[in-house]
Amino acid sequence: MAGVKLLGVWYSPYSHRAEWALKLKGVEYELVEQDLQNKSPLLLESNPIHKKIPVLIHNGKPICESMIIVEYIDETFEGPSILPKDPYDRARARFWAKFFDDKGDTLTKSFFVQGEEQEKAKEQAYEMLKVLDNELKDKKYFVGDKFGFADIAATGVALYLGVLEEATGIVLATREKFPIFCAWRDEYCSENKEYLPPRDGLLAAFKALFQAAAAAK
Repeated sequence: MAGVKLLGVWYSPYSHRAEWALKLKGVEYELVEQDLQNKSPLLLESNPIHKKIPVLIHNGKPICESMIIVEYIDETFEGPSILPKDPYDRARARFWAKFFDDKGDTLTKSFFVQGEEQEKAKEQAYEMLKVLDNELKDKKYFVGDKFGFADIAATGVALYLGVLEEATGIVLATREKFPIFCAWRDEYCSENKEYLPPRDGLLAAFKALFQAAAAAK
C-alpha cells in the first residue's frame, strides 16, 4: 500500500511495535529510516511536538506515539484484531501497555547510567520484574487467550532486555530470581521469531552504541 510510511529506526523497540501491527494486518508499508542525531525535515514536520519516532504516515496524515499507532492500525485496516473486542479486556490491555511505557525507561536506565543512579534504577527494574513474574503465572498472554495489544507493548522486556543484558554484561532478569518471567520470555521470542528483528543484528547495533558512548567519555 503506497500510502503507508513509517518513520523509524529498525532497531528501536518503539518502531518495532508499529511494524509488528502492520505485519499482523498484512499492510504493505515503507520504513523510512531516520538518523536520530540529525533528524529529517519530514520527521520534524510530522511530529513537531515530541520530534521523535515512530511516526506513521497514512495517506499523507501523520500519527505519533507507538501504541497510539498500533490502535490506529487496528481500527483502520482489515485483518486479525489486535485489541480485544470485550471492553473490559480492552481496558486491561491498555493498562498493561501503559505499564510497559511507564516502567520501560527504568529498565533502559539501568544500562545507561552508573554509580548510585544505576543502583537505584536496578532496584526499580527488579520491582517491575517481580510484578511481571507474578502476573505471568499460568499465563501465556497478558490478556485473553491470544497474542494482542499488550503483548506487542511487551516486546521491550521480552526481546530487548536480553539483548541489552548481553551487550553490557549487566544481567537483571535471572532464572533464579524471576523463573516465570524468563520462561515466558524464551517462549515469546521463540514463537514470534517471524515478527521480531534479528537478535544478532540488534546485539551488534547495541554493542556499537555502547562502545561509541564509552569512547565519547
